[in-house]
Amino acid sequence: MPIRYIFKQLLMPPGVLLLLILLAWWLRRARPRLACLCLIAGLGGLWLMSLPAVMQGAARLLEREPVLTPADWPELAGRADAIVVLGAGRQQHEPGWGNVDQPGLMALERLRYAARLARASGLPLATSGGLHYGWPPSEAALMAEVLQQDYGVPVRWLEEGSRTTWENARFSAELLQPQGIRRVVLVTQAWHMPRARWSFEQAGFDVVSAPTGHLGRSYERPLGGWLPESLVIWQSSQLLNEAAGLLLYPLLYGRE
Repeated sequence: MPIRYIFKQLLMPPGVLLLLILLAWWLRRARPRLACLCLIAGLGGLWLMSLPAVMQGAARLLEREPVLTPADWPELAGRADAIVVLGAGRQQHEPGWGNVDQPGLMALERLRYAARLARASGLPLATSGGLHYGWPPSEAALMAEVLQQDYGVPVRWLEEGSRTTWENARFSAELLQPQGIRRVVLVTQAWHMPRARWSFEQAGFDVVSAPTGHLGRSYERPLGGWLPESLVIWQSSQLLNEAAGLLLYPLLYGRE
């Protein structure tokens, strides 16, 4: 397991919030006031991360790319050369599928949308996603299999080396641009789209955004979304990770 993954999980919420709570316990006798502050910060951060209303407000700040309506789908053939679907993790050793890896839930959401876009527009498909810590099959291969078997939509290109959004863009450029593909419809989560679009534009693509899986949309919840929910903690962590990536990517890659 890469050491950077471990540090990332510890330095990003909720990991860092749990560390604050542990630090509060460790300091409770020697530095009681500091311990109290650490406890308030840790518990307060977890509470805010669990509130749907807070999560949805944060999501709306990231989900700023315009959506494609069904009326737009047939016209994509005149605006792009291909559809690129970004990977989103996997479910490992699924028993119901013969202990074979399957695309993660977010990936399945992207694949369903990409299949509809491909059928409506006639554009060829590319899937992008590498190996899981070096173990095959790649996310790109898993997604291509689902698109073919479940939706009857073939995939023309598989980009199987990437591990990050930046690599999704760079390796897709190496694969597609020599074949004349420079305008792409990019399919990923709505909150991930700003960073993904920036990465693909930096790699030399003209991008048509095709966001899906919006978290900032309004829907009815008890007490207007001010009751904690366990799933929302995970969703909030995804948004915080995305916000950090959106800030860091121009610093890390903006001059390449």
